[in-house]
Amino acid sequence: MTTPLISVREAQARVRSATPRLESEEVAVEHALDRVLSEDVRASTDVPRFACSAMDGYAITAGAAGRVLRLAGESRAGAPSTIPVRVGEAIRISTGAAVPDGADGVIRQEDVLATDGGIETQAQTAPGANIREAGEDMRAGTTVLAAGTRLGAAELGAAVAAGAGSLMVARRPRVRVLCTGDELRPPGAPLGPGEIHNSNGVMLVALAGRCGASVRDAERLADDRRATEAALDEALSEADVVVISGGVSVGPHDHVKPALAELGVTEQFWRVALQPGKPTWFGTREHTLVFGLPGNPVSAFVTFVLFAWPAIAGLQGARCDREPTDSAVLGSSVRRNPQRDQALRVRLEHQDGHLVALPDGPQGSHIVTSLIGADALALVPAGEGELAAGSAVTLERLPD
Repeated sequence: MTTPLISVREAQARVRSATPRLESEEVAVEHALDRVLSEDVRASTDVPRFACSAMDGYAITAGAAGRVLRLAGESRAGAPSTIPVRVGEAIRISTGAAVPDGADGVIRQEDVLATDGGIETQAQTAPGANIREAGEDMRAGTTVLAAGTRLGAAELGAAVAAGAGSLMVARRPRVRVLCTGDELRPPGAPLGPGEIHNSNGVMLVALAGRCGASVRDAERLADDRRATEAALDEALSEADVVVISGGVSVGPHDHVKPALAELGVTEQFWRVALQPGKPTWFGTREHTLVFGLPGNPVSAFVTFVLFAWPAIAGLQGARCDREPTDSAVLGSSVRRNPQRDQALRVRLEHQDGHLVALPDGPQGSHIVTSLIGADALALVPAGEGELAAGSAVTLERLPD
């Protein structure tokens, strides 16, 4: 009996429902790049902590141009003035330095004329001019970064500004990648008759790393039942996510599914109404997630993005469930598959106020060059005939 196909959305929902949350750990903010916050970051103080100058210039009282003011002192970053500004006086001030008491404006250095022992203002100074008020960026106690945020350079800068020296983040998911096939050879190795380089191994490891996972080099599985079972047993014992490329069909040399069943992995689904990627398999053993991806390189890439990527994000509590949040219009007509949704690799361009999805070359599941330069997957729903140019399609953005 043929296993019925399930929809892409149903497959994604089953993955989400089976994905647990990993425990948290505390890391120094310097080492938190690309990690996912497990607790909110709140500002420990106002930022800026004090009113400071936005310009190099002079702290003065607000007023008209043409005033002659006596220079009474200086306020530098890290060395604020200890004397206040009085009427008829000015204090030289550097960008970022604390505004002295009594001053309610800063006049730019280029808007004054130096005099003997002071300055003459060449422009009017309004109250608050060129002053950054205390708390203008952050208020003490407010949430600056929410749990689930993936930490990039800007987020780390904000965390430090908020007063954080360390952050609570999700543990990195441990991912193992295994590629099946006697024909596979390492990158750059000489090839014999019928042999190919293991491009899937390098590609899937790179994708897992982009997800924030801890992943080592891919392992090749020979087309042997005992060897396959032994390697899978080892991977299951140490990984949060096991990704297998190839070997999940029903041929005489496809040993992955029976080996997983013997090792106690429960099948959650097999066969998705997707082109490319129909023979995708997903299962669980306790809290470990197992993805059996097709062996064709484009199929492996597409199914990783649609199913494994959101699972690895979900393990970390990342605020990303990979539901499509964007749409575009097709730049050219596409012949539809009557039974399966298609995941086209597309480039995105803005044309006449519209976001246009342009198929990125031939779309065969073996054409790995169709991934080069692609910005997204455009999901073309199953149906008869063609989906015309200008039709709306949902997008799944690809990793940077």
